[in-house]
Amino acid sequence: MKKIYLFCSAGMSTSMLASKMQETADAHNLPIKVAAYAHNKLGEILDSDRPDCILLGPQVKYMYDETVAQYGKEGIPIAVIDAGDYGMMNGEKVLKSAIKLIKQSK
Repeated sequence: MKKIYLFCSAGMSTSMLASKMQETADAHNLPIKVAAYAHNKLGEILDSDRPDCILLGPQVKYMYDETVAQYGKEGIPIAVIDAGDYGMMNGEKVLKSAIKLIKQSK
């Protein structure tokens, strides 16, 4: 099972997007788990439950470089969610881009 984890400042709005992405994955019978967390939990989660893809909410875009510097060497793709897709809560499009990132990182 692939794990796609979304991180933002508090994990609130990303959890709505995460559940839309999960609905899309389930509808297509994809073995994917999508979850959302607060950005300050990132290190803790990587230690206990390694994701296959890390997505940052647009509101923590400024933390992208820092996140890559800290966790990029883990070999996990890290990206910022497109602000338009985020605003529209387009779970399908965000899920597709995450799957593409996982494939490219192999």
